[in-house]
Amino acid sequence: MGYVWGGRAWPYGLAVVLALGALGEVAARPAPEGPGSVPLVMLVALGSTLPVGLLRVQPVAAVTLPIVVLTFGQVAGVMPPLPGLVALAVAVGYLGVRFVRAARDRAVRTHVENDELRASLLDHVARGERARIAHELHDVVAHHISMIAVQAEAARLTVPGMPPEGAKRLLGIGDTARAALTEMRRLLGVLREDGPGARSPQPGLDRLDEIVEGVRATGLRVDVEVIGEPRALPAAVDLSAFRLLQEALTNATRHADATRVGVRVGYGPDVLELDVVDDGAGGRPEPVAGGHGLVAMRERVSMLDGTITAGPGERGGWTVSVRLPTSDVPDEGRVSPR
Repeated sequence: MGYVWGGRAWPYGLAVVLALGALGEVAARPAPEGPGSVPLVMLVALGSTLPVGLLRVQPVAAVTLPIVVLTFGQVAGVMPPLPGLVALAVAVGYLGVRFVRAARDRAVRTHVENDELRASLLDHVARGERARIAHELHDVVAHHISMIAVQAEAARLTVPGMPPEGAKRLLGIGDTARAALTEMRRLLGVLREDGPGARSPQPGLDRLDEIVEGVRATGLRVDVEVIGEPRALPAAVDLSAFRLLQEALTNATRHADATRVGVRVGYGPDVLELDVVDDGAGGRPEPVAGGHGLVAMRERVSMLDGTITAGPGERGGWTVSVRLPTSDVPDEGRVSPR
């Protein structure tokens, strides 16, 4: 009995109990009149209770069969037995619970799948942005390696009284730099999206006006404030600062529904400060497909050991604040403001 009531076979035990109860109820009623009345009453009693035993294997049948039998009994003038109504209520309740659980499980699976898809998309965007950063820094790194080769060769040929061993070492430095440049171009050349023929200087903050004018052309008011004296910046910082401001202004144009945006560039002693504040919607979804958004910006900032915060501003709108260290790069890696 414990297995019947506590295990998977409980619907069968319930069906037997309700069927016996229905038979007892119809037996206690006055004897029906007319030929075939007794079999009809027995059919209604058993047909409305026994199908509940199918709950675990055929829950829809466990609901529809009692409904059909009880409806037929009503048409034939047979009063439905109380156990039959109880069986129908149990079947409907069980089917409802199964439906709710199935819907909940589907919702959980969909949520998990969406999270996995979003994580995959974010990872794809991050990888793409890393490739884009490598592509952009390709020319910067190539320039510095080329300068090593040029300076080593110039020192070997122009320094008077150069010992043969020193000249040999400088020659080796130049050869190593040229070999490294060749290998680097082979390695990173596959990352170039514009093909080998299109080579142009990478942008920096000296071209900030180009972004600003492009945004103003859309009808958005842009106010630019520069704090501190513009100075030479590390090439990677200069390039990344341009791209970060470009992305922030693009997002303000596309997603903020703003009328005004403020850009602040601050030259601190050891840090470059970038702030973009708009007066649009205070919250917006982070774009994944169709734009790099905050994922790309975080990749750039992380590469430079900087910090980035983005969120609703104190007075509404949306604020993006970036801090990039500038003190740990030697002067040879700096780009003078132009």
